[in-house]
Amino acid sequence: MSRQDTAAAADVPARVAVIGTGVIGNGWIVRALAAGCDVVAFDPAPGAEATTRAFVERVWESVATMGLADTADPSRLRFAASAIEAVEEADLVQENVPERLEIKHRVLAELDAHAPEGVVIGSSTSGIKPSELQSACTRDPGRVIVAHPFNPVYLLPLVELVGGEHTAPVVTERARAQYAALGMRPLVVRREIEGHVADRLMEALWREALHLVNDGVATTEEIDAAVVYGAGLRWSLMGTFLTFHLAGGEGGMRHMLHQFGPALKLPWTKLEAPELTDELIEKVADGCEHQAAGRSVADLETRRDAFLTELLALTRKYWPEAEGLEGRI
Repeated sequence: MSRQDTAAAADVPARVAVIGTGVIGNGWIVRALAAGCDVVAFDPAPGAEATTRAFVERVWESVATMGLADTADPSRLRFAASAIEAVEEADLVQENVPERLEIKHRVLAELDAHAPEGVVIGSSTSGIKPSELQSACTRDPGRVIVAHPFNPVYLLPLVELVGGEHTAPVVTERARAQYAALGMRPLVVRREIEGHVADRLMEALWREALHLVNDGVATTEEIDAAVVYGAGLRWSLMGTFLTFHLAGGEGGMRHMLHQFGPALKLPWTKLEAPELTDELIEKVADGCEHQAAGRSVADLETRRDAFLTELLALTRKYWPEAEGLEGRI
C-alpha cells in the first residue's frame, strides 16, 4: 500500500533537498525516500553521510510496515558537496539547521538565492515565526515558510505549515499538496505565532510537569504514567476539545463549560516555567534514567517506533475520512 493513498501522485515532489541531517533532517530523508522521491542532502558535519545512511538502514523496516511507494528505495539518497548543489533541480527544499536565528538567516538566504524559481522552502523550526525567517531572503521570501514536523518524522504525520507576511495563499496550498503527497497530515496555521500550535500545547504540559517534579508532587515516572494510562489514550483519537465535548455528556461542550468553566479560575496550573536549578535538573534527569532502566536511546527508539506503527494502523481506522468526513483535518 502506498503512503500516498490520500494524495495525488502528481503532487509528489520528484526531488527533495534536505539541508541539515540531524534527528529531524534524517527523519525527513526517510519520509521522502518512502514516498518514492529522489533525495539530495547536505550537512557540513564530519561523518554526516555515514550517520544518515546508517539511520536509514536502521529505521527502514519500521517505515516499510506503514507502506512504501512503488518507487521507494534508500539508494535514491545522495549527498551533495554544498547546500547550493543540493537545491539544484529540487522540487521541495526542507531546512533543518540549528534553532538559532542567525544560522537560519544565513542558510535560508542562500537557499532562496539558489533554489529553482517557485520551489517551496520549508523550515523545520519549532518556534520561530516565518516572517522572521523571510526577513533575510531577497529573491522570493514568500516561499520560505514554516513546515514543522514531529519526531519521528518518518512515522508521525503532522506537519504545521505557517506562511509569513510575504507568503501568498498559492504558496501555502502548493506546500499543503506536496507535504500531503509525502504522507503527512498538513495543518495550515491561520496566523503566525511563536511556537506555532502543537509546541505551545506541549510546552504548557511540560512546564506544569516540571513544577510537579520541582514541588515534590510526583516523579517523572508517575507524571508519564498519568498521561500514558489516562488522557494520552483519549488524546490520540480525539485531542483536547473533542475529549472535553464528551465529558459534557449529552449537553456536550456547552454543558461542560457551564458546569466546569468556573474551575478555570482555580489555581490548578502555573504555566510559567520553574527555574531550572541544579536540583531540579538532577531530579528530572535521574527520573528519566530510572524509567529507561538501562535501555539505550536506540533501544527506546526502536520500542517507540514499533508502538507507533501499530498505533497508527489502529487510529487510521478512526480518522475523519474513514467516517466519510472528507476535507476534515
